[in-house]
Amino acid sequence: MNSRAATIGGYIAGFALLFLIWHLAALYLVRSVLFPSPFPVFERAVVLIEDGLLQEAVIASMRRILQGFLLGSALGIPIGLALGSFRPVRLLLEPWTEFFRFIPAVAMITVAVIWFGIGEESKIFLIAYTTVFVVIIATAAGVGAVGKDKIRAAQCLGASKFQVFALVALPATVPYILTGMRLAMANAFVTIVAAELVASNDGLGKLLWDARLFMQVEDIFVALISLGLLGFATDRAFRLLIRAFAGRFNPTM
Repeated sequence: MNSRAATIGGYIAGFALLFLIWHLAALYLVRSVLFPSPFPVFERAVVLIEDGLLQEAVIASMRRILQGFLLGSALGIPIGLALGSFRPVRLLLEPWTEFFRFIPAVAMITVAVIWFGIGEESKIFLIAYTTVFVVIIATAAGVGAVGKDKIRAAQCLGASKFQVFALVALPATVPYILTGMRLAMANAFVTIVAAELVASNDGLGKLLWDARLFMQVEDIFVALISLGLLGFATDRAFRLLIRAFAGRFNPTM
């Protein structure tokens, strides 16, 4: 309990220091209407919350992120396991993976809009696209990192190939899979903003775009803070899930 309280206190102190530095920079260094201090930004955030606009933007963006992220992870994990476990599959699919993962999701926005329109499908496709390759690489790396001594020990005890995979290779790969998913989540936040900037009727990206058009600087900072806080909260939640469901595979995570 004391450790948890210390962690929460450290987070609060860290954010307080961040906003203090922001306030001092706006007050003494920049001194521009284009770089407001935290107080008018917080006041604007309260107005947007009272109007329900900020909640709508957050819910819309997070819904798209989660849907695309889960789809990309569901595709990436089995492909990564196959790549790492079977040489013929690796030789066949590795060129595909290496080719497409270097094409950024931002470059695929136009293609997504042409294929799926400006509805939800295009955003979900882009999030899944930016997620799947990170998960594939991390999963394949995890399979390759399984100790040969563990596999030989299982084989010496009479384990079949399926048992070696299910009881040795897969559990040892879980930390790599979850780490890849954490990295992919960060990419999902980057991609959703770009997608909503180009084609969307709601979301934090749309809020940023409208604020830029009308030079509503406080709205821009509200959207940026919302993205940062959402990303922080999502990552903390992800780490809790890792400890809960994969702690026995890697107690140090």
